[in-house]
Amino acid sequence: MDVLSTTFFFIIAIFILVTTHELGHFLTAKLFGMRVDKFYIGFDFFDLKLWKKTIGETEYGLGLFPLGGYVKIAGMVDESLDTNFQGEEAQPWEFRAKPVWQRLIVLAGGVGMNIILAAAIFIGITLALGESRTSLNNPAFVEKGSIFETMGIKTGDFLQLANGKRVESWEEALDPALFTARSLHYTLLREGKSITVDAPSNILSSINDKKSLGIRPIVPPVIDEVLKKMPASYAGIESGALITAINGKTVTDWTEVVGIISANASKPIILTWQHLKKSKTGQNDQKITAGAIRAAGQTFVTTVVPNSSGKIGISLKQTIVSERRKLSLPESIMSGVSQTWKMSTMTVQGFAKIFTGQEDFRKSVGGPIKIAKIASQSAEQGPVSFLYFLSMLSISLAIINMLPVPALDGGQFLLNAVEGVIRREIPFELKMRIQQVGMTLLLGLFAYILVNDLLNP
Repeated sequence: MDVLSTTFFFIIAIFILVTTHELGHFLTAKLFGMRVDKFYIGFDFFDLKLWKKTIGETEYGLGLFPLGGYVKIAGMVDESLDTNFQGEEAQPWEFRAKPVWQRLIVLAGGVGMNIILAAAIFIGITLALGESRTSLNNPAFVEKGSIFETMGIKTGDFLQLANGKRVESWEEALDPALFTARSLHYTLLREGKSITVDAPSNILSSINDKKSLGIRPIVPPVIDEVLKKMPASYAGIESGALITAINGKTVTDWTEVVGIISANASKPIILTWQHLKKSKTGQNDQKITAGAIRAAGQTFVTTVVPNSSGKIGISLKQTIVSERRKLSLPESIMSGVSQTWKMSTMTVQGFAKIFTGQEDFRKSVGGPIKIAKIASQSAEQGPVSFLYFLSMLSISLAIINMLPVPALDGGQFLLNAVEGVIRREIPFELKMRIQQVGMTLLLGLFAYILVNDLLNP
């Protein structure tokens, strides 16, 4: 991952999310006849901007600092800290002249658009790809040092229940909403015995700290293709073989095979592998699955010497049992809305865990550097992964902006709601002071998160 690609995908992500958010404020302000003086993506601190163009009464532009954006609405005390209208009579096109309910809708417009964006992404992906379900008949592979190994789950275990509820697929068993629940325990099947293990309260920050979930279905090391003129081909290893041991050590997952072979470059290793008998036509009569090979395969022991790059010339055959069900448009909409609600709830629960000290703030919160890294990593995994990342970040941005903190949408919403209750405007000087305090707090928090990104990459 280079700096250029990381920066590029960070800017793309921020551009989409900020444009969507500010468009929510802009459209609702226009709907109620408010004058919008500026619409900026990126901040134009010190009047530094990449581009600007005035259309009608609004100046549109790109600020030099790609860390956010803003919509400046006439007559509104906002992050611009504009005081030009102080002491003047409210004009019909100004924010302050409008009914409270209209002001509240404008303030909620950004959050609403971020939620709509997330729902649209979930609906689009579900409509295009359907829903994937990976059978729990595939046992678990648990990475060394992962939080799931610490919990007591072992490679080869079968997941059955999560918080006492039967789970039908790996996607359901590893639903992110489970990690933000007040408590989490799994019931497993191990060698015919039922076992229950408990997750720690800080499971989410532990996963973030490891930068990996640490558990997934086992990927049986079944060979799809044996490359010609490579060590495996010279050794007589065949396509469709299941590698069961290396140097006498049992292996069950493809990553174990790759790791051992890579660590023994130019050194002879002994592979134990099984292969289904071929019929007279030279074809395997049975469907190639790890279970079928173990049950009826012939066993071979072969010595092979990986090349200097630690490779023997084999590729993986995908044998995991997984289904993908196509959904109609109404079903996709229902699924997308459900995913949006679930992710929003999960995000709120995650923040609650952070604020109550159940999760480590330093490991659970990421600033621009972490966001840039995740944006680049998700983009490298493909457009679907990047879109999922965008939807999650959009929901997080919405939830953060709902917090009743001055300078955030939630703080502005609260102030205007108070004005609606008391039926008069809060003194301008007090609102400006509240806004200044809020901006100071946000800048301090931003600086802390930025330092935290550098110290905890």
